[in-house]
Amino acid sequence: MITHTTTKRIRYGETDQMGYLYYGNYALYYEIGRVELLRSLGMSYRILEQECGVMMPVTAMQSRFVRPGKYDELVSITTTLRELPERQIVFHFELHNESGALLNGGRVSLCFVDMQTNARIACPGVLTKLLAPHFA
Repeated sequence: MITHTTTKRIRYGETDQMGYLYYGNYALYYEIGRVELLRSLGMSYRILEQECGVMMPVTAMQSRFVRPGKYDELVSITTTLRELPERQIVFHFELHNESGALLNGGRVSLCFVDMQTNARIACPGVLTKLLAPHFA
C-alpha cells in the first residue's frame, strides 16, 4: 500500500453561494491527489503519455460528502493505492480540513489505454516497477 498527502487551499472561485467547496470540484481535488502521488514516485502523466504512449481515462468515480469544505480552508488530500494495479488503477481519497475533520471520501478508477491503438492494456511495466516495492 502507498499513501501520499498534499494540500490545497480552497479558492473563492471554487466555492458556491454558501462559501462551500462546490461539489463538482471534488473531482479536481482527487486529480491533484493522484497526480501528486505519482509525482512523488518520479512518474507523471506527461511521462506516461509522451514516453510510454499510455493514457489513463477515468472509468468510475465515487464520492461521499461528510461536511463542507469552506472558502480559504487548507485541505489535506490523502491519496492511497491499496492494491498493485493490473488492468486498472484505483485511487482512494480522504479530504480533511485544517482541524483534521473529514470533509469527503472518494474513489476513482482509471484504466490504461494504448494511445496508438486506443485499446485497453495492462499497467505499464515502468509504473508497476515503481509501485511494486510498496506492495512487497
